[in-house]
Amino acid sequence: MASSTGNGILNGLVARSSSGPGNSLQNGASLSSFSSADQARNGLVDTEFLIVGAGPAGASLACFLGSYGLKGLMISAAPGTANTPRAHITNMAAMECLRDIGLDEELEALSSKGNCMVHTRWCHSMAGEEYARIHSWGNSPSRKGDYENASPCSPVDLPQTLLEPALVRRAILKGFKTRFNTSFLSFEREAESGSIIATVRDDISNSEYQVRTKYLFGADGARSKIVKQLDLPLSVKPGQGVAINVLVRADLSHLVEHRRGNLHWVMQPDKEHPEFGWMGIVRMVKPWHEWMFILFPNRDCDHNIQPSREAYLSRVRDFIGDDTPAEILDVSKWFINEIVAEQYSQGNVFCLGDAVHRHPPMNGLGSNTCIQDAFNLAWKVAYVHHGLASPSLLDSYSIERQPVGRSIITRANQAFRDHFNVWNALGTLPEKVEDRQKVLNTLSDATPEGRKQRRAFQDAITQTSHEFHGLGVEMGQVYTGPGIYNEQEQQPYVRSGAAAKDDVLYYSPSTYPGCRVPHVWLNKAIPTAPTSTIDLTGHGEFTIFTGVGGNGWKQAAEAVATQLGVSINVHSIGFRQDWEDVYFEWENVRGVDESGAILVRPDRFVAWRSQSQPDNETCKLNLLEVMKSILGHRT
Repeated sequence: MASSTGNGILNGLVARSSSGPGNSLQNGASLSSFSSADQARNGLVDTEFLIVGAGPAGASLACFLGSYGLKGLMISAAPGTANTPRAHITNMAAMECLRDIGLDEELEALSSKGNCMVHTRWCHSMAGEEYARIHSWGNSPSRKGDYENASPCSPVDLPQTLLEPALVRRAILKGFKTRFNTSFLSFEREAESGSIIATVRDDISNSEYQVRTKYLFGADGARSKIVKQLDLPLSVKPGQGVAINVLVRADLSHLVEHRRGNLHWVMQPDKEHPEFGWMGIVRMVKPWHEWMFILFPNRDCDHNIQPSREAYLSRVRDFIGDDTPAEILDVSKWFINEIVAEQYSQGNVFCLGDAVHRHPPMNGLGSNTCIQDAFNLAWKVAYVHHGLASPSLLDSYSIERQPVGRSIITRANQAFRDHFNVWNALGTLPEKVEDRQKVLNTLSDATPEGRKQRRAFQDAITQTSHEFHGLGVEMGQVYTGPGIYNEQEQQPYVRSGAAAKDDVLYYSPSTYPGCRVPHVWLNKAIPTAPTSTIDLTGHGEFTIFTGVGGNGWKQAAEAVATQLGVSINVHSIGFRQDWEDVYFEWENVRGVDESGAILVRPDRFVAWRSQSQPDNETCKLNLLEVMKSILGHRT
């Protein structure tokens, strides 16, 4: 095994051939800090990493940074973790990030699984007539294989009220001091040192103090003060109104046996409705006794309307449809936005999560994108902080994640607009109840008009599969920029298979540089528990996959690791190699010859690939050039 050279910060960074995944970045890491005398002299709280916001973006970033042995301070103006279950769908891409730090099993245990997420429904009420249903979140018999082949993880329903405490607890255990009831006010940069001086306020004592930090992270949500002070340009499209969340305790277990699902659209076109609750969604929070009733007001409804508790409860009972007792726990409003920042960072200030992308919850992309923002950013910050990469590597964060943010706000808003076709087909749009009733009744008419209406309704429901089975938009991100090396590729990236026709619905795994490394189950020649390629990558380290005839890559990795001080794991896959390709699935997706190489970054995205193994010296020179380019060392 080669030892690290040229970097006194980290010891034990090595290239290992087919060794188990670990996080050697923590071994021997020493954190520089301001001296206590300096701190007392300046009256400052000193930290190297200040995270503003302790939601899914900020708390997951603290967890990921903590996995590299980095410690810092996380503050939040909120009195504690989320008190309402806002986000809930946690997709496979986000679960893979959390799997990297060993949080996946704990979160899966807290979540509701696929048997609670089988369908999305459209109905007159929870107890009443059902208009339609669709399989969702990987539960369609025709899509289960797609989901199982895409990831070792499964999508789960994990309310934000359960996700945030787990993230914050892990962050604290990893060394991030956390302060709630603490508001960020402003920041300024020190000209000489480049450090940031942030002014914050303890909202309990109403006292202000300053925090000096090397890095500032704005995960402070849709009203981000950091984004505002940076004056980051925002792409803002007209919003689609307001919605009202009514959190309810009601035991609906007697209704769900034959109505199993976590989302139930309720529409009553044959009835008058209050202006604050034209239609809505009954969303499962805790099976089957806690629910979120999401109400959509009339288009012309005053956004400042304040219905009474009794009015809300009456509408909740309408949506339930029988005499089940119900108790309102909380009421809140949110705006249906379509906003994305044009850039996510400026100098040593980085913004992530809802601070830079704001959209409706359709497709369940919100907290998932927050977590993936953090995962992309954390390894780059750690490598730069430890002296393993040039600060220019940090520029790739915005270059890679901003297009993802733009795509997800577009998709989420399009998914919301797609529901208008459902509403129109069910007759919910006309103002007068008699006109709505007429449209609804047309659906059962044995007439050309009825046939046309039924076809429109079926097409509208089918179109929502892009929301409830949008595997492509969840897993199919492709990065470009300096953090990816694709100069040796003969052709630009083109999606293949079903994804070539519909990249929202379908995901086609690829090893093209910039793609997520494909998941394939591997095993040993003497079989043990199967291991995913996902678990052989990540954990703070670079990884090379090769095969029969690719031994030169192991030697090259050892030499480059020694020269750059960066750990590079090497795994050979194939007959009598380190890992057996038991189902021949790796051969189908690897995209290179057996002796070729696929270099995977710590965030499990393919950085580069070589179609075959050249001579040993060329292997080393090629790998060295690529690694220097990715880490920003190449001049």
